[in-house]
Amino acid sequence: MTILIDPPLVPWRGRMWSHLASDESYEELHAFAEALGVPKRGFDWDHYDIPGEYFDRAVAAGAVPVRSRELVQRLISAGLRRRKRSA
Repeated sequence: MTILIDPPLVPWRGRMWSHLASDESYEELHAFAEALGVPKRGFDWDHYDIPGEYFDRAVAAGAVPVRSRELVQRLISAGLRRRKRSA
């Protein structure tokens, strides 16, 4: 089980945001996010967008901090990367 989280570096709606992902399964990711109290609406194709204030709690709960590039690479390597369709 590896839950990954990148630093809260993405500004949006007056907050900084992180991405929470699993390199194992979506089921693992959903269970971790639910235990952390992240709303289901935060799920975005293959990861959760979570406010920066969740970062320390996520790490304390077992998420592994990684750089954004590594998070994406591990999703790709695990076959879990889902790209958004362009309009």
